[in-house]
Amino acid sequence: MNHAQAMDNMYRYQRYIYDFTRKYFLLGRDTLLARMEIAPHQHVLELGCGTAHNLVRLAKQYPQTHFYGIDASAQMLISAEKKVKTWGNPIILKQGLAENFNFHTTFELNQPFDVILFSYALSMIPPWREAFEAALANLKVGGHIYIVDFFDQAELPVFFQKGLTRWLHYFQVHYRPELLAYLHELENNQRGTLTITPLYKRYTFIAKFKKIK
Repeated sequence: MNHAQAMDNMYRYQRYIYDFTRKYFLLGRDTLLARMEIAPHQHVLELGCGTAHNLVRLAKQYPQTHFYGIDASAQMLISAEKKVKTWGNPIILKQGLAENFNFHTTFELNQPFDVILFSYALSMIPPWREAFEAALANLKVGGHIYIVDFFDQAELPVFFQKGLTRWLHYFQVHYRPELLAYLHELENNQRGTLTITPLYKRYTFIAKFKKIK
């Protein structure tokens, strides 16, 4: 079973309650959306957009900006399309894998994206490194990649860390300590500048990566 099929199986029914339930533990999303640097007429992509919760929120904040989303699950995109239609303004959604897209062939754009967002997505993408490299390849020089995802919970009780890890594993979600090491390596190699902000006693983190070459 490939990743897209696995996501469809997981979210075939969960998509109906996804937004209601996830708001209680996908912490930091609203903080990130408020901090993102977005300008009118830019092109902004979310990889792993799910039900388009974040995209609709951003579209309401920035009505003159162009928004796009990719998700592996066709089932989740059914809910996303309904939400986008309710919002009214066009948000272009495509089914596909985060590690395998192109700004021109996937979205018929003439230039790479200005901003790309991963919201609790890299912890669910098995080839997460390839997904981030694809984001970099489809980002303008000077553009930003934003990440919000689970951190190491180092300042929280051990029993909480263990319980959360077991529970997330059930949903094929995995905290990836190697991700931050990889981002720092990219910065050391002068491919971009990196800012990491822990939140909620390291329950989650926000990363901002600016591409410089």
